[in-house]
Amino acid sequence: MAEVVKLFKTWSTLFGLRVVWALKLRGIEYEAIDEDLSNKSALLLQYNPVYKKVPDLVHNGKPFSESLVILWNQNPILPEDPFERVRQRFYQQYGPFSPRKGKIERKQWPHCGESEFVEEELKGKKFFGGENIGLADLVFGWMANL
Repeated sequence: MAEVVKLFKTWSTLFGLRVVWALKLRGIEYEAIDEDLSNKSALLLQYNPVYKKVPDLVHNGKPFSESLVILWNQNPILPEDPFERVRQRFYQQYGPFSPRKGKIERKQWPHCGESEFVEEELKGKKFFGGENIGLADLVFGWMANL
């Protein structure tokens, strides 16, 4: 049976972009379905009846909602070293768009020293994990567009 992967997303969400990057890094073919958030499709509501949000990844009819959940078990984007795995997950949880932060904290993020921390962390390296792209790079990838 062929693998069927669908990704419900919007063109404007960073969270959907994380999933797109993870799928491309792993070489997984998928069908991208762009959603209109003001008029959500019946298919999105069928696969994500609780949150009704994107991104929503559907693998062989089984849905996985919210980008951090989708990325959490993507083993190739987490380093093998246990300490480095913990660091990558820390960035995931406490980055600028973390679900742990409120709207005010997110707006203040560029002004509170965290962006300087990220710059210092990347100094002399291609990626957060050194030579290999990882979860933290997907979480902070949007910064390259600033």
